[in-house]
Amino acid sequence: MVRPPLDLSLYLVTDTILCGQFGVAATVSAAVGAGVTAVQLRDVDATDDELVSLGREVTAALSGTGVPLIVNDRAHLVDPIGADGVHVGQSDLAIDRARALVGPTAYVGLSVQTLDQVIVARQHASGTLDYLGVGPVWGTATKLDAAAPGGPEVLSQITSASPWPCVAIGGITPERLSMVRGAGAVGVAVVSAICGQSDVAAATRALRTGWDGASR
Repeated sequence: MVRPPLDLSLYLVTDTILCGQFGVAATVSAAVGAGVTAVQLRDVDATDDELVSLGREVTAALSGTGVPLIVNDRAHLVDPIGADGVHVGQSDLAIDRARALVGPTAYVGLSVQTLDQVIVARQHASGTLDYLGVGPVWGTATKLDAAAPGGPEVLSQITSASPWPCVAIGGITPERLSMVRGAGAVGVAVVSAICGQSDVAAATRALRTGWDGASR
C-alpha cells in the first residue's frame, strides 16, 4: 500500500497542560492556520475515553485543512478518533503491532534516538513505517523522560542512514532551524514552541518563516 507522502516540515505535538485555557483544539486551529503541516495528539495522562473526546475535537478543527492527525502511542484509538495514523516510541507498541492495528492506509511513525535503533527499524518489511521522529536533538524540559540530546551530529548520522523522512524534535527554536535542515531533516516537531505561547499564530509563523528560509 502506497500512502501519500506526509508534509512533515512543521509538526505540532500537542500538550494539554501547556495549551491551558486556550485549549488544544483552538491551539491546533491557530497553528495550522499559520503553517503547521502535521499534528500529533499527545496526552499521556488522559484516559482512552478522554483522548477520544479530545481527539474528535481536534479532528473537527482540522476538517477541510488536509492536515493529518497522528495519535501518540495508542494505535487502538486511531479509528475511534478518526485520525490518520499513530506514532510510537521505543518502549511503546511494537511497530508491526501498530501497523496491524491501524491498517494499511494509516501512517506509522517511530521515535529514534540512535543509529542502532534505525538499523533495527530497517529490518521491518517495506511499507511498515512512514517516517522517523529523531531526538531530542537538544535538551528539552517538555518531556521529562527524554533521552540525552544527540545534537545535530547524531541527527545527521540518522538522516543519512534512514530510508524514511526524518523530523527533528527537542529544543527546536527558530535560531536552530538552519542546523536542523542542514543535518538532513525534512521538518521539525515542536511542543512548547507553539503550545502555551501567548500568540500561537505568531509563534507558528516565526517557525514557518524560519524553516522555509533555512538553507538545505
